[in-house]
Amino acid sequence: MTASIAQKRTDDTPISAPDSAIEVKNLSKTYKSAFGQPEKIALDNVSLSIPRGSFFALLGPNGAGKSTFINILAGLVMKTSGDAKIWGYDIEDQMRAARRAIGIVPQELNLDPFFTPRELLEVQAGLYGVPQSMRRTDEILDAVGLADKAKSYARTLSGGMRRRLLVAKAMVHSPKILVLDEPTAGVDIELRMQLWDYVRELNRMGTTVLLTTHYLEEAEELCDKVAIINKGNLIACDETKTLLNKMDAKELIITVAEPLEKAPDSLRGFGYNVTLLPGNSLSFQYSPSKVEIAKILELVNEAKLTITDLTTKESDLEDLFLRLTREDNAQHA
Repeated sequence: MTASIAQKRTDDTPISAPDSAIEVKNLSKTYKSAFGQPEKIALDNVSLSIPRGSFFALLGPNGAGKSTFINILAGLVMKTSGDAKIWGYDIEDQMRAARRAIGIVPQELNLDPFFTPRELLEVQAGLYGVPQSMRRTDEILDAVGLADKAKSYARTLSGGMRRRLLVAKAMVHSPKILVLDEPTAGVDIELRMQLWDYVRELNRMGTTVLLTTHYLEEAEELCDKVAIINKGNLIACDETKTLLNKMDAKELIITVAEPLEKAPDSLRGFGYNVTLLPGNSLSFQYSPSKVEIAKILELVNEAKLTITDLTTKESDLEDLFLRLTREDNAQHA
């Protein structure tokens, strides 16, 4: 008994900073059949490495398995098979050390309505064993825009304020990894920007951030690496810029002076798609690796059209997300 306790303490002692803040291998979760419903595979042999210090996005449609993945890390759901480590600690064999290394902001607004924000943060800090001298309650409340509500009951806060309070709770023990599960749902634009400024600063100081969000423009702007999960399977994982470059798709919109009823036939058949848009504009959708923009402009000039304006649109994360999930759905149909 003594030997096993000593070994456990050795296992849980702080280790040198790992290359991967979170690492899972062949992680699977199957929910057993219940109430007449068949069993459901929520995660299917997912292997994923989240680099230390990264700002990482985990994206997917509703029901894709994102929340199951996070709840396994949080210890709220038991995995069916596979391995998962947080900051180098196994989530089962070294559970206490793994949980100390992570702070999780859940989707659900699970707050005690009879506590004030300051009291909630103080209780949370006590649960994690944070000494009074090291607590940052007021600093955190100010960072999430709740300093003026520090003494108000949680039940009096708006939905957006309660969500920000969940973010504050996850920060009290200064976790090495911060997991944000849809953190800005219901939060207004100004306070959303304030929240992201604070999270960016945490990331610059070394905190690894894992974000799930349906605001794909947020993920594209904030995250340096993206993983996309669909129906429990990992279908993409790479640097954000690398994934977007793989799209190899752009749109060129040219407005012309001459009135058009349709796109001229002389502009067709050159390896791109051209359509007439409202406002007397032509949309050219093309692959930069196959068609040069100079060629399109040359063809427009040969068609004796006068260009009055032009704009280009790069493929964004939403385009990539929709394309990959549709392809995956079609493959498994």
